[in-house]
Amino acid sequence: MSSAQERLTDALYGLGWSAVKKLPEPAAVRLGRTVADLAWKRRGKGVQRLESNYARVVPDASPERLAELSRAGMRSYLRYWMESFRLPAWSAERIRTGFEPKDVHHLTDGIASDRGVILALPHMANWDLAGAWVTTKLETPFTTVAERLKPETLYDRFVAYREGLGMEVLPHSGGTAFGTLARRLRDGGLVCLVAERDLSASGVEVKFFGEATRMPAGPALLAQQTGALLLPVTLWYDDSPVMKGRVHPPVEVPESGDRAEKTSVITQALADAFATGIADHPEDWHMLQRLWLADLDPTKGPS
Repeated sequence: MSSAQERLTDALYGLGWSAVKKLPEPAAVRLGRTVADLAWKRRGKGVQRLESNYARVVPDASPERLAELSRAGMRSYLRYWMESFRLPAWSAERIRTGFEPKDVHHLTDGIASDRGVILALPHMANWDLAGAWVTTKLETPFTTVAERLKPETLYDRFVAYREGLGMEVLPHSGGTAFGTLARRLRDGGLVCLVAERDLSASGVEVKFFGEATRMPAGPALLAQQTGALLLPVTLWYDDSPVMKGRVHPPVEVPESGDRAEKTSVITQALADAFATGIADHPEDWHMLQRLWLADLDPTKGPS
């Protein structure tokens, strides 16, 4: 991306946060749907990749069904963006009532135990809203990791945005994030990680919807090293303004095997939990990038 493109990208995101958050909610909803439908009709690379990924999730879907799914997926994706641009202006009450997770006792019991808790999520619905709900409704701060974006000013915008929602944000690159996360967990804290796409090209190979991909080893390694509770979470939208979700049962660390073997078993269990949620609500999985190994250029890694 050229410096001019980077400046334009940063300016557009800045416009979103400054302008969209001032819109009445119905207007923001209509805007998001309009932008989503326009993007879907253009059938750019992101839409084509989304549809290709959905073909793995729903292998018996007809071309017409895949097109319906990709349109719904783009609407879900733009709902995420409209909500995210507006979240800084939401009242605490709006955040508290904007998310209804099932089986949240897995999380609240873990927090109360002071054992430390790792929440691992795929890119579904609005993970930022789920995080804001945790800091607001449960009054529990947490630490997360953000991918370094270009331009740097855009990364700074995302960090400031998430910190404004009560999150501690660490950069994905730099090599210090893992140690900080481990310290937070040993102190009984909460860590939240979006964890179905490996950004390092050196993650753990798993089977996901019957095909090989790699997922980050971080959640499994943190659970082993700190003894923290590891909870998969999946999210989805319905026709209401309230996002839904599920906190899945804990993924246990195996009693036998070396570290690599345990990491493999744990990461596969996470992949299976993610697959369950994604299969139930495929249109709310916002994966517009290559994910499966068969789609990746081995010389470039994820893109």
